[in-house]
Amino acid sequence: MSKYTEGMLRPDALQGKVLIVTGGGTGLGRAMSRYFLQLGAKVVITSRKLEVLEQTAGELEAETGGKVLPLACDVREWDQIEQVIERTAAEWGAIDGLLNNAAGNFISPTERLSHRAFNTVLDIVLKGTTQFTLALGKHWIDRQQPGTILNIVTTYAWTGSGYVVPSACAKAGVLALTRSLAVEWAKYKIRSNAIAPGPFPTEGAWSRLLPGELADKFDPARRVPLGRVGEHQELANLAAYLMSDFSAYVNGEVVTIDGGEWLKGAGEFNNLERITPQMWDMFEMMRSKK
Repeated sequence: MSKYTEGMLRPDALQGKVLIVTGGGTGLGRAMSRYFLQLGAKVVITSRKLEVLEQTAGELEAETGGKVLPLACDVREWDQIEQVIERTAAEWGAIDGLLNNAAGNFISPTERLSHRAFNTVLDIVLKGTTQFTLALGKHWIDRQQPGTILNIVTTYAWTGSGYVVPSACAKAGVLALTRSLAVEWAKYKIRSNAIAPGPFPTEGAWSRLLPGELADKFDPARRVPLGRVGEHQELANLAAYLMSDFSAYVNGEVVTIDGGEWLKGAGEFNNLERITPQMWDMFEMMRSKK
């Protein structure tokens, strides 16, 4: 049996750490928070919907025996971010890490988007990530506390991609933020890294982005050389490692976890895998006759 659906680190890998996870109430944020708890961390989960957070917090505490603090926060609002930091510090003392996971996206021809829709994605992904990072960075530096920042980006942050242009713009900014602060804030013992996940389907997000039959028609597993999508635990394993002290010498790194998907799309002739062995035999015969 494959091990990639199992936890990777030893049970005390995050023991005593206090971690904030934006967008932690559902999907991948929930999966990563769950594993952080299993490894001994206390976790603050945030999103705009407090009722969802409270339900998730109860479920995660029951599953793991860990401590979860659900706090409503719109990452576009500076005052709400400061309140989360203040509440967390008051509740549990020093804050050790921030996982910027909150996101928004539209799959659409760009010209069909209103400027409000475009700005919504920019505000959540880029503005939200930079604001939370800046607020917590100031908090750490003022108190001379070390910290770890982990940002969720995407492979099209460096390639670009049609039909998700607001997200591509925003994620590219987050990628630049990650690498820039890795250098500038290292002197404060603040590390900054990122993960660029490939397809890790979540029921809610996937159905919103590709409704109805589109999800089957554009099955992402067909684009992945490994022939499958990612398991949530695989992403959680990587996130936990990068938030732990085991990765203390990893700084400014962006780790791709996509089964080779973006490289397949980037290679000029990668689509030649569709050619059958019989067709290759025919091509060789044609060349030999020249």
